[in-house]
Amino acid sequence: MKPTRFSVVYNSFLSKITDDMYLELTEEDTMHILRQLLTSAIPKFEFPRTSLEFAFITETDKDDEGNVVKTSQYWAFTRPLTLEEVNILSTYMIVEWLGQQLASIENTRMKYSGADFKFTSQANHMQKLLQMKKDYEREGFHLQRLYKRRILDLNGVYHSTLSKIM
Repeated sequence: MKPTRFSVVYNSFLSKITDDMYLELTEEDTMHILRQLLTSAIPKFEFPRTSLEFAFITETDKDDEGNVVKTSQYWAFTRPLTLEEVNILSTYMIVEWLGQQLASIENTRMKYSGADFKFTSQANHMQKLLQMKKDYEREGFHLQRLYKRRILDLNGVYHSTLSKIM
């Protein structure tokens, strides 16, 4: 089985958020930010069933005569991930992304600027971001609990892992 590319997790993350900032950045800058978010999210996944080790992979496609036609490079997990694992990681990427929003200089300036600080706008906005971050942390924890309590068999049927726990 092929390793899971980081782009699979990135796409899951980007489908869950709306941020025009990514449209303004270069593709290289966007990929760098997404990789940072993902590598920060990985430790939040407590007990994955597969290794979350990753590597920078280089693939070369050759024609029938052995000449290199195309070379592609990408970051990927060394083992394939399930959709459930991808969803857990992308949820924790949102937690990291919200943490960046809360730690942004604009919010810090608004928080400590004194007269410019309006309790009903900036403080309310920060409180809502904090609550949203907590909600996504709770969602990630819930997804991990489901992941730990069930396992998919070869026929595509979920079974409880209770017998393994007891």
